[in-house]
Amino acid sequence: MEKQDIIIVGSGCAGLFAALQLPQDKKITMITKDCIEHSDSFLAQGGICVLKTPEDYQSFFDDTLKAGHYENRKESVDIMIRSSHDTIQELIGYGVDFAHSTDGTLLYTREGAHSKPRILYHEDETGKEITSRLLQEVRKHRPNVMILENTAMIDLLCKDNECSGVVVQLSDGTYDTIPADYTMLACGGIGGLYNHSTNYPQLTGDGISVCMEHGIELENINYIQIHPTTLYSKTPGRSFLISESVRGEGALLYNANMERFANELMPRDLLTQAIREQMEKDGTDFVWEDLRPIGEEEIKSHFPNIYAKCLEEGYDATKECIPVTPAQHYFMGGIHVDQYSKTTMDRLYAIGETACNGVHGKNRLASNSLLESLVFAKRAALHIAEHYEALVNEIPSVDFRAYLPADALAQKRKDRILSEIERLNQNVNQ
Repeated sequence: MEKQDIIIVGSGCAGLFAALQLPQDKKITMITKDCIEHSDSFLAQGGICVLKTPEDYQSFFDDTLKAGHYENRKESVDIMIRSSHDTIQELIGYGVDFAHSTDGTLLYTREGAHSKPRILYHEDETGKEITSRLLQEVRKHRPNVMILENTAMIDLLCKDNECSGVVVQLSDGTYDTIPADYTMLACGGIGGLYNHSTNYPQLTGDGISVCMEHGIELENINYIQIHPTTLYSKTPGRSFLISESVRGEGALLYNANMERFANELMPRDLLTQAIREQMEKDGTDFVWEDLRPIGEEEIKSHFPNIYAKCLEEGYDATKECIPVTPAQHYFMGGIHVDQYSKTTMDRLYAIGETACNGVHGKNRLASNSLLESLVFAKRAALHIAEHYEALVNEIPSVDFRAYLPADALAQKRKDRILSEIERLNQNVNQ
């Protein structure tokens, strides 16, 4: 493929927001492994955090650090919080319809480990609302951006610690290269490596695997968040998330004897631990979640998609409890980046869930993910624009036979990531 100015690997909210920030005179190609709507950004239910008033800064900061077990990079947390208001205003400018009262005042909800309501939302599909609006904006107003679906990144084009694009497998199974002055990895998390996950199965840590192979620094890739409440089902496939927002609005958790056993608003890792301990005591694969305290009208208006999914599985959440169980959900670690989302390889940036800028520490505070992704995607795009220099070195040649057979390569990379995660966890436990 002909040389591009910038290649963005991924099509979630981070990649799309970055594309909107980059200069319109640059040739940009976005690639996505599946169809463009199959990114985890579309699945985010709960909401997006924002600094409501200057007085809430310290509380927001402290809540984020406490949830992250104080392993957060404080500078990154500060950047995210102070950038939140402008980010939300930009989203509203793109047409994002956050919940509001009849007079237009924005409404806020609260989720686990937040000391105050500071989360904006759109029903129970905030991620879909934000990401679809960003996609619409790119398609309508950025003719310089080309989107290639069903196109997978196989490797980086690089030499002497300088990235010059990517190697891809096209929708017809053939291989090609996309040279570029700058490359942004926005390829999501690692949920596809697990049997039970809320993520799309194609998210198998491609960014992590290629960075491992090229000696690019990673950070805390064993920091993996389990969401405490997904709808228990014997049907195979992606686990359906029961948003933390329902507990923020009053939903309760019960054991097999229909007794409360934990504080429903604990940080996710602690609540997951409590649920697993309770399931072991009860000898069950799930606990019960009761949405009825929220009220029938609020369930149907605030959480219509959760209500509909529960009905599909045979549960009327306005009349009965639903079974929930933990599942892999989010990836706090990733490709190490600085405050401008730069990796340790020249001309290579990483944003979104595949990157680790230190905001989340060891455990993510609810609804910080969309905000963090957008804030640092914009910083990456503006940094590239400000320091833009065209490639002068020759593009490395590639022998596509090195990536065959494709299935064996994918399995090898999956095993390598999981083995490294296991090794890191063993070191922590020693």
